[in-house]
Amino acid sequence: MCVRPARRTDLPVLLRLAAEVEHWFGPMVREPGFHRALEEHIHRSTALLSVSAQADVLGGLLFAPTHPEYHVDWLVVSEAARGTGVGRELMAEAVRRFVRGPGSVDVVTFGADHPGAVASGARIFYERLGFTPAEVAEPGPEGGSRQVFRRAVG
Repeated sequence: MCVRPARRTDLPVLLRLAAEVEHWFGPMVREPGFHRALEEHIHRSTALLSVSAQADVLGGLLFAPTHPEYHVDWLVVSEAARGTGVGRELMAEAVRRFVRGPGSVDVVTFGADHPGAVASGARIFYERLGFTPAEVAEPGPEGGSRQVFRRAVG
């Protein structure tokens, strides 16, 4: 597996990844704002893809490298690749490429009461990467609760 910057030609693959998680996060694939966000991150080289040796896209990440408060804007791993280290590799590469401490990396994920909190494994995933639950965030577009997770960076 390798992690590389996403290209404009990767938009259809990123949208396929988004389609896999819309039931948790709400609509994305048909949302012009999501398309704009993908294009902006690709243009700024802050969109990363994880690709297998067979050229299958395993996951994607959009990162906001705004020192000192960095943000994971979107992270998704294909259903087939979940639990194989793809998310961990995407996060490691984003931190390597974009983070210069001191500061913090924030991500908004499911609140503890959201059905996706357990089913997706997102909260446990971020905790294993050293993130800790922080303040409550605005509900997601589907109405589910959200929470900020934060990790200090040196």
